[in-house]
Amino acid sequence: MNMQRTLTLALALTVAGMANAQKMKVVQGSFDALKGQKKVDLAFTYDNMKVGKYDEPEYISKKTEEYNEKEPGKGDTWAKSWVSDRESRFEPKFEVLFNDGGKIQGARGNDDAQYQLKVHTTFTEPGFNVGVMRRDASINADVYLVEKSSGKELGKMTVVGVPGGQFGGYDFDSGSRLTESYAKLGKELRKWLDKKLK
Repeated sequence: MNMQRTLTLALALTVAGMANAQKMKVVQGSFDALKGQKKVDLAFTYDNMKVGKYDEPEYISKKTEEYNEKEPGKGDTWAKSWVSDRESRFEPKFEVLFNDGGKIQGARGNDDAQYQLKVHTTFTEPGFNVGVMRRDASINADVYLVEKSSGKELGKMTVVGVPGGQFGGYDFDSGSRLTESYAKLGKELRKWLDKKLK
């Protein structure tokens, strides 16, 4: 009976995580300048990001120490992955889903594009997966539309609660869960732009 309760709670947490869809809202200017554009430059920033209840440097220090206590060197390896996952996993996955059939194609370092979409992650919830219990990851981000020639910000959007988790529950490391958050963000931003920029 106790195991049944645990499994029911785990299922409830998973469903709750899936139901926690992101909210997107333009809070400044507009993204109208992208009408008729075929390509856009993509950029990603993470400065001053909160992780759960911590500032990111505090979170990294805490987790590194915890992992190193369990196994020498494990924390240092984790800390490197925490940062390198951005360029090697999160951003490419965002890019793939953003470009999946969208009217505007985006790429990092797209020098030919007139405009840039700058995705600034403001908050990360890494989530957890301990087998019988799990919580999806999620991110919050500010998305800016920038005119590259002048550096002027034309529009700003806030995106809150973008969930991330793998179907089947095999996402035991935070990088796997967060990769899905960025995939979801790329997909939803592409759908939003396609709808708004008809």
